[in-house]
Amino acid sequence: MGLRKASCYAKIERPYTRKSKIKSKSYIKSVPYPRIQKFVMGNVKDFVQNKFPFVVYLKATEPVQIRDTALEASRVLIHRELEKKLKGSYYFAVSAYPHHVLRENKMLTGAGADRMQTGMQLSFGKPIGVAAQIDSNGKI
Repeated sequence: MGLRKASCYAKIERPYTRKSKIKSKSYIKSVPYPRIQKFVMGNVKDFVQNKFPFVVYLKATEPVQIRDTALEASRVLIHRELEKKLKGSYYFAVSAYPHHVLRENKMLTGAGADRMQTGMQLSFGKPIGVAAQIDSNGKI
C-alpha cells in the first residue's frame, strides 16, 4: 500500500510525540524511525573556520508539516546538485527534525469489509511515519 495524499496530513495539529520509556504507558508502542540518512553534508571543517562567504537558508513562509520522506528526497536532490556544481566547497545541513508521529486508521472497502473493521470506534490509528512541523519563518 502506498503513501496517502499530502492533504491528509497537511493540517498542523498539536504535535504528537508521546513515546514513553515504559511501554505500557505509551499509546504508540513503536515510533517509526525517520528516513533521513544524513543531516550534515559537505565541508564541515571550512564551515567551522568561517571560510564560506555566503550563507543561504530555506525558510517556510507559512506553518507547514513536511514528511520525512519528502525531506529525504529534497536532501538527496540538493546534495547532488551542490556536489556537481561546487565540487565539495560547501556546507549543507538539514535543521528540521521529524518528531510528529503520523497515524492512519486503516479502512477496508469491498464485500465483507464490515466484519473486518470497527469504523470510527476506537479510531486512534497505527503509526505510518513521522513528519517535521515547521512554523512560519522557520528554517528547513
